[in-house]
Amino acid sequence: MLPFRTEIRNSPKEQTIKIYVKDITIYADIKNMLDKVGGIKFVEIQDSLSRNRVDKNITIFRNDGVNINDLKLTIDGLLDSYFAVK
Repeated sequence: MLPFRTEIRNSPKEQTIKIYVKDITIYADIKNMLDKVGGIKFVEIQDSLSRNRVDKNITIFRNDGVNINDLKLTIDGLLDSYFAVK
């Protein structure tokens, strides 16, 4: 089982990437890491409102013109590396 899950979500305004991690104590570390990635407009830690099994999620908003699929692959790679050393 993976320590995280990422999803591309469609909202009425724009596409976002959601990250779900069971251990919410590391959300601030992950957010700080993602704040330095190019192509990201901003990163928020939000309360999960849907039926997910975690209380919070990390929501990533991309810059205009950035391919959401490429950004998701970049984020997945960073998270794989992050959890490989944990």
